[in-house]
Amino acid sequence: MIALDTNILVHAHRADASLHDRARAVVAEVAESPVPWGICYHGLVEFYGVVTRSGLWDVASTPEQALAQIDAWQESPSLRVLHDTHESLGILAELAVAGRVHGAMIHDARIVACCRTHGVHELFTVDRDFSRFPSLKTRNPLA
Repeated sequence: MIALDTNILVHAHRADASLHDRARAVVAEVAESPVPWGICYHGLVEFYGVVTRSGLWDVASTPEQALAQIDAWQESPSLRVLHDTHESLGILAELAVAGRVHGAMIHDARIVACCRTHGVHELFTVDRDFSRFPSLKTRNPLA
């Protein structure tokens, strides 16, 4: 299974994002495929926070627009919203030590832990910081 990182979702949603057209096509391709794909629950929460944040955009998405987008993705029958499990915290701890994680980097480690818990073999992201976690393959499908 592949999973999509928050940044891919933000680019797909925001028409004013620099990589919007490509991200929208990638998300549509994944969502319309019968092959299971995932989004970590906390990635959806982060998506909401980013797209509705005043000052980050000329005009931020409204809460209704952000929630409507999340609902639209959930209409994909092949989508799996990935939640942390009792195993996730142990994986997170291993990743934090091995990756020398500190501060805000813990969020990326949490994404990796969630993905590993659910058997995700590849994370689509534009964030190069995931390279500190070699146990999860990443790919930038927008490059």
